[in-house]
Amino acid sequence: MTRLWLELELRRRWRSLAVLGLLVALAAGMVLASVAGARRGATTVDRLLARTLPATVAALPNDPKFDWDLVRALPEVAAVGEFAVAPFFVEELPQYHGYLPPRGPETYRTVEKPVVLKGRLPDPARADEVAVTALSPLNIGDRITLRLMTPAEAEAPGFDGDPHGPAVPARVVGVARGPWYGDKLSEQGQILVSPALFGDHPANFIGTHKTYGIVNALVRLKRGAADLASFQAGLARVTGRSDIELMNLEDDAAHARKVVRFESGALLAFALAVLVAALVLVGQSVSRYVAAGLGDLQALRACGLTPRQALALAVAAPTLVSVAGALLGAAGAVTASPWMPVGMAALYEPTPGFDLDWPVLLAGCAAVPLLVLAGALASGWLARGAGRDGAPVRRSAVALAAARAGLPLPLLVGARFALEPGHGNGRVPVRPALLGSVVGVLGVLAAFTFSAGVSDAAGHPERFGMTHRIMAYLGEGGAEFGQAGPVLAALAKDPDVTSVMETYVGVLNSPRTSVTVYSRPEGTDFPVVLDRGRLPGRPDEVALAVTSAKELGADVGGTVTLSGVTLKVTGVGFVIAGSHNNYDDGGWLTREGFRRAFGDTSKYHLAVVSVRPGTDPQQVIGRFRESIGALPGTGKIVIEPGQPPEESVEVRNLRVLPALLGTFLIALAAGAVGHALATAVRRRRHELAVLRALGMTRAQTRVVVVTQATLLAMIGLAFGVPLGLALGRTLWRIVADQTPLFYQPPDVLAALLLIGPAALLGVNLLAVRPGRQAARVNVGHVLRTE
Repeated sequence: MTRLWLELELRRRWRSLAVLGLLVALAAGMVLASVAGARRGATTVDRLLARTLPATVAALPNDPKFDWDLVRALPEVAAVGEFAVAPFFVEELPQYHGYLPPRGPETYRTVEKPVVLKGRLPDPARADEVAVTALSPLNIGDRITLRLMTPAEAEAPGFDGDPHGPAVPARVVGVARGPWYGDKLSEQGQILVSPALFGDHPANFIGTHKTYGIVNALVRLKRGAADLASFQAGLARVTGRSDIELMNLEDDAAHARKVVRFESGALLAFALAVLVAALVLVGQSVSRYVAAGLGDLQALRACGLTPRQALALAVAAPTLVSVAGALLGAAGAVTASPWMPVGMAALYEPTPGFDLDWPVLLAGCAAVPLLVLAGALASGWLARGAGRDGAPVRRSAVALAAARAGLPLPLLVGARFALEPGHGNGRVPVRPALLGSVVGVLGVLAAFTFSAGVSDAAGHPERFGMTHRIMAYLGEGGAEFGQAGPVLAALAKDPDVTSVMETYVGVLNSPRTSVTVYSRPEGTDFPVVLDRGRLPGRPDEVALAVTSAKELGADVGGTVTLSGVTLKVTGVGFVIAGSHNNYDDGGWLTREGFRRAFGDTSKYHLAVVSVRPGTDPQQVIGRFRESIGALPGTGKIVIEPGQPPEESVEVRNLRVLPALLGTFLIALAAGAVGHALATAVRRRRHELAVLRALGMTRAQTRVVVVTQATLLAMIGLAFGVPLGLALGRTLWRIVADQTPLFYQPPDVLAALLLIGPAALLGVNLLAVRPGRQAARVNVGHVLRTE
């Protein structure tokens, strides 16, 4: 019996079954690809670290005569990879210059050993070989020319210009990826040069007199961060210095983990939204198919077919089709795997390409048919009981109130169609349509609110504490590049400049972390972004950046001990992003407080410049260079535009998934409401025929459907708007706290003004076809057959 029925169904309804299978395959493929991509992305950082011998810290003594053998001899140290703090240039890529070339063979081998994606790493004995990262425009086999500085240029503080040193021809031999030598969202790849490049041309990186050229190092500790405190103490003991900055690279890994986990969570949310849409839309198709099958099987009841057998036959075809759809969806998920993971996770993936996540694929192939079978059985059971008498009829309070108010009959009937399921053969579930309408409005507004927050942060660097647009490098390591006074005066005179602040930079240490601190002169009007509290006003006070405050376990009103000095915390906010700190780690001291901590020395001497909104920093810099170039003793001072932090690019990449989520939720709402309108007209055609026989016109019949659609939209707006606004702001607050950035409530006024008319227009467009069908009901035929 089952075989004969399936053959009959395949012959007469193969198109419907094919469409159902494709819907199942599409939904299953998107859900499985998203879940597998989320699982893959959540572990990508740890999988890369497990294969690359990552450095624990970057030790930055910034001393040309520093003895790194002292560091290698410390018992906590597993490997040391030295690098020159100097650039190299690529003639074929005029907008690119490499930085921090490795000095010895340890790099790429015993510390920061990159994963080779294609080809191989450069030979440590050959200066004419390089590798590139995945985002580089170069490929294996490409030939480039590395241009180096002259020894004099390498010794010039703040060298900024075209190099005139030797040209070294090189060939790309591989594509590699690692935590330190890796890609960033805001960059176009890196070039990994061989240690032989420094070995053959040391004077072109650090000069010949050891007066300015600097070599720092990546240090891998045997037990990772667990050895950091003892390593710091040992480093201070053997060098006699307590001011050596240690960049904890595990903090960078922790940040990357946080970002990829958020991206994975967003992918899972996307998968959940697709699953919900599939349950509603595919479920409706299954329900209609099963109901039609049960109707056809009624003729066999006289031959002895039991209700249970009829239900089994009706659900057999969609269940079997769902198996094929699940397999096709799993194949689609595997096909899509090379595009996973997304965002920052893609920059850390050690094995890009096809990926078979067997737990996800097998679970999906089993779960999809079970869900379809369960939905088919449930819809079949409901279809069997739909015509039973004696079932209680649920009345809507809104429809009853409309009747008491004496509203016109078409409006009253439309309200009943929207809110009351009816009974018998005319019973129609209304809750899925109401839920779909609410979720659609909620999802769209939440997605728009979240995207508005993303756009605001991406377009306003001050959300990341960046209130300057220009930075001038006045000195480094106690060596001044020129006379600061004339430079500061020239900067302040520019008509587009609103504020100029001279600041000194140093590093204070604690057992937990290093804190890069900036001096802020008393009386300056340079804006600083704080989350809470105030800036320091006394030498024994400090305002900490948010991440530093968290790492030190400090908050406003508390105290911290840095380099043996106890300071009161007056505020928590953001600082200037520098070469050794990010905008969210560091602190502010008064000028006197900085002098007490460091005396007359500093790591860097800077000037930061804020400009009028809408001003092009490059034009201002051009005027600066003309005026400053004419001043004596200022020729070596470097002036550059400020660069937004990497996190602003990470935040910008969050726009895609909310937009996709909103799109799918619109599809969910449209499918639920459209199905409700069409089903109501079809299942309640007897009621419509009776009303038409009693005098209702075709136009009034259309008003019934329009009223039903409008009421569904209004209910969706009433509940979805406040919930969507609250959800979008909550999600953006979470992202702001995790990034971190200064939370600014998203501006959604335009969305609030448009969503109401858009929702009403959308549902009324959906009501056009059902309204036309309702108006064309053949009264005599319906009443005669029913």
